[in-house]
Amino acid sequence: MMGTNSKIPVAMETEDEVQEPAQLSDDTATCIVSVKGLKENWQKWSSEQQEYQKNNPFSHDSRLSVLVPQRGQYDYGRPPQGSRTEQRGKDAHKHISREVQELCEVIRNIGEPPDTIVTGSRNTGNVTSVTFGKLFEHYVTISNKLVGILLRARKQGLVEFEGEMLWQRKDDHVVITLVQ
Repeated sequence: MMGTNSKIPVAMETEDEVQEPAQLSDDTATCIVSVKGLKENWQKWSSEQQEYQKNNPFSHDSRLSVLVPQRGQYDYGRPPQGSRTEQRGKDAHKHISREVQELCEVIRNIGEPPDTIVTGSRNTGNVTSVTFGKLFEHYVTISNKLVGILLRARKQGLVEFEGEMLWQRKDDHVVITLVQ
């Protein structure tokens, strides 16, 4: 609570007599303009929030103004276009794509033709392979997400390996082949 000595300029208005800001002191006019601006900003935010809640499928507002996408439609399970959520998803996709490309480059650099790994003989083929153990030893200093990136690269058809999941030490002998 404010002390008794502090004075706040207040403009007294009645229906008959409304003072214009020019008639008030500068401090009082600033106070009225600031409060009016705050009120307008609050109303604007309130209106935007109400409109957002009408479009929010999880809102308890039963007057949805937009149809909620159904399973199988293009928009189902996707963020609204132009939203920050959509932008974060796009940024994450770009980041993961860069990591997959980096993984493929590491395999090209440390890998050998697949026959060399299995039989010890040289093959001048177009394909490069590396064991999971060797890849893990080289890649561990680059990223701690090697297995997840390998799964993503396999989903994109860039690498092939046996099994669903690769485990350190248990699957060190598994051959990972870079598909070119």
